[in-house]
Amino acid sequence: MSDIIPVRSGEELNDKTVKEFLIHHFPQLSEEDPLIINQFGTGASNLTYELKLGNWEGVLRRPPLGPVAPKAHDMKREFKILSALHPMFPPAPKPYLFSEDEEVVGSPFLIMERRHGILLNTDFPPDTPSSHELGEKLSEMMIDTLVQLHQVNYKGTVLEELSNPDGFLERQVYGWIKRYHSAKTDDIKIIDELTNWLVKNIPSSQEATIIHYDFKFNNALFSHDFSQLTGLFDWEMTTVGDPLADVGAALSYWCQNDDPDLLKYGLGKPPITVKEGFYTRNQFIERYAAKSGRDLSQIHYYMTFAYFKLAVICQQIYYRYHNGQTNDKRFKDFHLYVKTLIEHAVSVSREKAR
Repeated sequence: MSDIIPVRSGEELNDKTVKEFLIHHFPQLSEEDPLIINQFGTGASNLTYELKLGNWEGVLRRPPLGPVAPKAHDMKREFKILSALHPMFPPAPKPYLFSEDEEVVGSPFLIMERRHGILLNTDFPPDTPSSHELGEKLSEMMIDTLVQLHQVNYKGTVLEELSNPDGFLERQVYGWIKRYHSAKTDDIKIIDELTNWLVKNIPSSQEATIIHYDFKFNNALFSHDFSQLTGLFDWEMTTVGDPLADVGAALSYWCQNDDPDLLKYGLGKPPITVKEGFYTRNQFIERYAAKSGRDLSQIHYYMTFAYFKLAVICQQIYYRYHNGQTNDKRFKDFHLYVKTLIEHAVSVSREKAR
């Protein structure tokens, strides 16, 4: 399925300015060739564009329009992460450059290599029938890629300098609670039960690893025969911390067919993981535990926190829409999904107590 769309209204780039920048920084490019700009349609956070100039291709990433949360959408940090990670972890794309020149696109931005492949979001391509075997294969590939990432040695790289794994989980819990209240628009009565539970039940973290922290199918590309994962993207949240926080985040995106409809359809069509053959969350947990050797007995906590964290991300996006900072109609009902995620997080926290 193609993830490329024409640039959305209000999110256009200045073709002339961008082309001048590219010609200056990539001497092999020709002024005679037209610049073609399209947009990657998935994702609701950073704005990501496909650039084509002659035979050259690249990807430009910049923060969303309007005010953004403190420390969020840091393009310089993402550039540093990719620069360190790409040589050690092939699915991470190669970054080309970072620029703070806001006259080019209106904000700091980075440019990186263009990877090609099949994006799986909610459906398979029309010429690829769903099958139990393919669902299993893709599930295993995703889980094994996450295990592989968590095995990368970050010591002595810039990733060590950018991170502070000591006290990671506690900072995350308190930080995301603060972010929720900063972006709050609607009263959700059950929120206090959830945040109090998260604060009181923080588990001891396992040995820190590199974590992606936004690991899901629509941040990955696969070869056309689905034999390999050709790219993993959106490294904005990457850090060094508790690997089970990464597993929990992945599981919060991993819907299964028997989930409540409000959870499956909260962002539109259900993710591809509801189709036949894809692992259940329990199967995901079992395979990750077997491949990594880690103890996942406290995974219910990490899943509860991950659903809450996802709710906060959606709330921050809805806050921008609610306050007129974006007119993207995809976000107009996000507050309803926020409520669903918070209610589901509470149900996961209660489940272990039964």
